[in-house]
Amino acid sequence: MKLAAEDDIAAMAGRATPRAPGRRQAAFGFIFAAAVMNSLSFGLMIPVLPNLIRSFFGATNAASTASAADWQFVFGVTWGAMQFFSGPILGMLSDRFGRRPVMLISIFGLSLDFLVMAFAPTLAWLLLGRVLNGATAASFSTANAYVADISAPAERAKNFGWMSAAFSVGFLVGPAAGGFLATHAVHFGSFRLDPLRTPFLVAAALCAVNWVYGLLVLPESLTPERRIARFNWRRANPMASLSLLRSYQDLLPLASVNFLGQLAQQVLPNIFVLYTTLRYHWSLGFLGVTFAITGILGILVQSFVVAPVVARVGERGAVILGAASGLAGFVIYALAPTSAVYFIGMPVFALMGLMQPGLQGLMTRHVSGSEQGQLQGANQSTGGIAAILGPTVFPLSFAFALRRLPALPGLPILIAAALLAAAMALSLRFARTGAGLGAAASAEA
Repeated sequence: MKLAAEDDIAAMAGRATPRAPGRRQAAFGFIFAAAVMNSLSFGLMIPVLPNLIRSFFGATNAASTASAADWQFVFGVTWGAMQFFSGPILGMLSDRFGRRPVMLISIFGLSLDFLVMAFAPTLAWLLLGRVLNGATAASFSTANAYVADISAPAERAKNFGWMSAAFSVGFLVGPAAGGFLATHAVHFGSFRLDPLRTPFLVAAALCAVNWVYGLLVLPESLTPERRIARFNWRRANPMASLSLLRSYQDLLPLASVNFLGQLAQQVLPNIFVLYTTLRYHWSLGFLGVTFAITGILGILVQSFVVAPVVARVGERGAVILGAASGLAGFVIYALAPTSAVYFIGMPVFALMGLMQPGLQGLMTRHVSGSEQGQLQGANQSTGGIAAILGPTVFPLSFAFALRRLPALPGLPILIAAALLAAAMALSLRFARTGAGLGAAASAEA
């Protein structure tokens, strides 16, 4: 509370508050905890949202499952669209008014969104909650901007690696916890909440705790003199926000690498279960084991491998090595004739976790401190586009392969590998530090 109050007083006085090393660590600790709790709240929904949607169509049968699948597509595209539109707005708001208020309002809104979904009486209300969820989840762009603010350029890739690890922790623990919670009803006196809605209630509570924690301990990272002079709606729309990526040399190619990497990663959540159960006859229990192994490998890479690799080969080297590892892992996944060969690809693919931290580190060097929020908002928009395209490209190519190329069921995974090959080619050509702004960032930090 004291640190936050100091920032408020400094802002009113029109001066910056010095950032001591201990304070910087405390701020990053909150952002890391926020990322864990937010990703955990999303992970809780993964195993239950499809079944909750299906529950609105009556008994579980082929017809209700087909209807639920249609709506699942609508939910997925809607969520990605909200990311696309909301990311730039929240990013620019944080550049204008600071990261702290945007983070706190977004986390509080996320808690309310989960409550709407927990008690939604109709499918329309559930979709409304999902729409609001997509809008407030775009606060992840503000969290990344906060990390850029408090990290020296040489430390950014390492800290972005820890942020990626935080998301991995949530998505590793969340689905298992969501499946467990979905078997336990919540009682409020005589009122009984459907067990399928319990994970949403817990997600709302996690976000509420996160909000209270942030209200008490989160300091502001963007001092008044580093903020933009005014909020410009014309620059906050997604297309104008993406124009920032064309404003600096090599930034648009780096953003293209980011987009290709995010689109490629959409393949696994969209076809992994169908692909592995068809080709390797994995049970649901065994699928849970593979999810856990994949998550643990990802956390190990992002927490303990990113920093030494960046120190050894630089951010550019980390991006190229990550893209190459993802490409090799996807090829193994697509062509593996047995489960044993598929598992060989897991540690190879896990090294793709080097790509995003290195890329974020490079991109943040190309813009000034007052544009970090806008940059992360633009990145959030490209992620939203990937989230819209992924549920279309990969399931449809999987269906095409099963009907026309039955000997190549891994076709969509090979498409993802081709996307990473393009990303690696762009990285070899354009992944370099923005010299001028990188130096400026170093001075600011």
